[in-house]
Amino acid sequence: MESCSVARIMSLGKLAIHRTYLCNRIFRNLPKLLGFTPSSLKKFCKVEHVELQLTKKATLGTLPELPPDILMGIFATLEIPDLVRAGSVCSSWRSAYTSLRNLGQYNLQQTPCLLYTSESIGESVACLYSHAEKRSYKLTLPEPPIRTRCLIGSSHGWLVTVDDRSEMHLVNPITCEQIALPSVITIEQVNPIVDEYGALHKYEFSWHTGACGVYSSPSIFALDKLRHELHYKAFVFPDTSTGSYIVVLIHNPMRQLSFARVGDDKWTWLPPYDDYKDCTYKDGLLYAACTYKGELHTFDLSGPVVTRKTIISIPREYECEYMYVVQAPWGGLLLIWRIFEDHNVEPEPGASVFWNTTEYRIYEFDAERSELKEINCLRDHVLFLGHNQSLCLGAEEYPCLRANHAYFTDDNSLWICGLPNDHRDMGVLNLDDNSREDLVSPQLWSNFPAPMWITPDLRKMNLASEG
Repeated sequence: MESCSVARIMSLGKLAIHRTYLCNRIFRNLPKLLGFTPSSLKKFCKVEHVELQLTKKATLGTLPELPPDILMGIFATLEIPDLVRAGSVCSSWRSAYTSLRNLGQYNLQQTPCLLYTSESIGESVACLYSHAEKRSYKLTLPEPPIRTRCLIGSSHGWLVTVDDRSEMHLVNPITCEQIALPSVITIEQVNPIVDEYGALHKYEFSWHTGACGVYSSPSIFALDKLRHELHYKAFVFPDTSTGSYIVVLIHNPMRQLSFARVGDDKWTWLPPYDDYKDCTYKDGLLYAACTYKGELHTFDLSGPVVTRKTIISIPREYECEYMYVVQAPWGGLLLIWRIFEDHNVEPEPGASVFWNTTEYRIYEFDAERSELKEINCLRDHVLFLGHNQSLCLGAEEYPCLRANHAYFTDDNSLWICGLPNDHRDMGVLNLDDNSREDLVSPQLWSNFPAPMWITPDLRKMNLASEG
């Protein structure tokens, strides 16, 4: 297992100061957590003048040890970036951090973070921008280097990546756990081409779908080129009925569906429809939004034969649209259209391709009446949309977020199909008046791999139950 370093982007000289600041922050919260008076805490930690103490060679080893149960109670209130840093302070804090994880007692809801890469920090390092703290952290990830991979999805703390051989992996950027998914050659439309020595050389990619015949002969792609044509978007869903995880892949041609459980040796194709844009998993059913047909489909993946139902027809209202299906905190389903009225995908010579989100249209699905009801305001809720699993969160539970706003990253198919270094449509949209602003200024990220939202998660995937 590769080690994973989490640190604020800073010089090494400032790291010690930051760790001591973390101690100070934790101990300042003790009166509220334990009912102590501030004066009673002086015997535990004296860090009123952090920088001065460090010049006098004060060390964290001089801190007294709190009982493990008290430390675990404190750590349970920290978001994951602070929690991981706390676990690296000293051996007793590391022990409390490890126990909290192993006992499954860390259940704090996490604020989604922006995961991105930058040329200046190395090929194997990603950054996590925390909205809660308004700063970034470095994450050293397992090989192959993250900057050589495509990112095609994130769900439940897991990234879905595609390497330079077009093979897929799940990566938890916090724990650095990495799991290989079934080989790309087990996808219905992909066949291997081997050289004279029997080594994989290229891929043959068929253009057939379940809805129509083959209109052209297969294409041949180099190992690192197939991913720019095949992969679109992927999701990771816990399957409570089996204790396993389901990975759902939207892929070309024509954005079809395939799925696999972690531990499977092949992908299972879900014909005959295509042009899927987004998925979610609720009450044992996979929900998939099919924009070309204008339908919302459900798939029951629990039996030996997959069954599909159409639960509603959806009017297609806009030429430039992306569609999301989102679980609402109150238990319903939202269908959301992303509208691009400001775009130019066929610019004049010398001009740049661009597309800018100008509006979101939000509908709630009424299951009893099988109809959609437009929502003009999300009130005290907030959206996270992009190439991640689409999220709707209660703003009261995430005080750093702004209610009735959409935080969005780019998921336009053009960056998959040949424009990986072009414009990125990212920002925060006010759903009241459709005004928008930058997520972070100045821009922190490289355009490839494309930045995306991820909700940090410390849980490891239990492969022993996959069987």
